[in-house]
Amino acid sequence: MSNSDYIRGLKEKHLEQLASYHENLVRKPELRRLFFELTLRCNARCFHCGSNCTPFAGEELTLEEYKRILEQVRGDFGTDRLQLCITGGEPLLRRDFFDIMGYAHRLGFRWGMTSNATLITRECAKKLADCGMGTISVSIDGLPETHDELRGLKGGYDLAMAGIQNLIDENAFRSIQVTTVFNHRNISEIDALFEIMDGLDIDSWRVINLEPIGRALQRPDLMCTKEDYIRLFEFIREKRRQGYPVEYGCSHYLGPDYEAEVREWYWLCNAGVYTASIMANGDIAACLDIERRPELIQGNIKTDRLYDVWNERFEIFRQDLSEKCVSCKSCGHRRFCRGDAYHSWDYDQDRPMVCMKDILFR
Repeated sequence: MSNSDYIRGLKEKHLEQLASYHENLVRKPELRRLFFELTLRCNARCFHCGSNCTPFAGEELTLEEYKRILEQVRGDFGTDRLQLCITGGEPLLRRDFFDIMGYAHRLGFRWGMTSNATLITRECAKKLADCGMGTISVSIDGLPETHDELRGLKGGYDLAMAGIQNLIDENAFRSIQVTTVFNHRNISEIDALFEIMDGLDIDSWRVINLEPIGRALQRPDLMCTKEDYIRLFEFIREKRRQGYPVEYGCSHYLGPDYEAEVREWYWLCNAGVYTASIMANGDIAACLDIERRPELIQGNIKTDRLYDVWNERFEIFRQDLSEKCVSCKSCGHRRFCRGDAYHSWDYDQDRPMVCMKDILFR
C-alpha cells in the first residue's frame, strides 16, 4: 500500500468515526461557544458583511441585561468548558464594553473577540488584558489599498496594523490571530499578504473564502471561482506543511484530499450542537452568519432562558440537511458532509449554496 493510499484510508476511517460522533452529538449537544453580538454598529462598511452592519445603533441589550444573562449562563452551563465569543459590528464601539466584559471576567468566563482593531490603542490593549481577554481575531483583507476599499474605511489598514502591534506589545494574550477573507479579486495578493503576516508576531493566520451571505450577495462577481478555491487550499496546505500557522476556517466540508490538511481536524458545522448566539437585539440563534429569518430564530433572551432554548429548541440545527436536497441524496460524501454548513444553506431552495464537490473532489 502506498503512503497516499494509507493516508486516504485513515482519513476515511476518521470521517466515519466523526459521522457516528455527530449522530450522538445531535442527541446530546454541548454548548461550548456562546457568541455575544454586542452591537450592529461599525465604523467600517465591509462589502462582505454578513450582518449588514452600519454606523447607526439599532436595538441593543443593556449592561444590566448582559449582567443578568451572564449570571444565568454561569449558573446553567458553568464556565469550565464554555468560551464567550464577542463580536459585532465593532464591539469596541459600545461605551460600556469594558463594564460588560469586566463583569464576565469577574464571573470566571474565558472570552475572545473579533475586531477590526482600528480602535485598539495602547491604552485599549491594556484594558483588554486587564478585563481578561484571552484571544482576538483581527480582520485584514488585502494590501493597504485593497483592504481600505473592501472595508469602506480610508486608512483602515494602517489603523488595524497599529492595533495589532499594540496587542502584540501588550504581551498578555493567549492568541492573536489575523483573519483574511479572500475573493476573486484579492486572491492575487495572497503571497504578498503572507510575507506581511510572516513578519508579524501573531499566533495564526486564518484564511477563508468569501461566502454568499449578507452584503456579499450584491457582488456575485467577487465570489471565488473553482481556480480560486484550488489556489487557496493549495496555498494553505503548502504553508502548513512548511510549518506555518496558516489555517482555513470552519466553513465547509472539503473532501478527503483537503480534510485534516488545511485545518487541525475534520470539518463539523458547530451551529446548534456546540455553538449558540445572542444577537444585539436579544434574539437567540445558532451561528451569527446564518440568515436571519423567523424560523431560524429560536427565542429572545429578554423573555427566554438560554438553557431552556438550548435544550428544548434548536431542532432545525440538529437535523441532516442532506435529507432535504435531491443532489445530496445521491452523493457518496453525504454521511460526512450532511448538506454542508447552515450559514450557506439556501432555505428557499433546500440546497447548499456552496458545495466543494466537483471543485475539490468527486
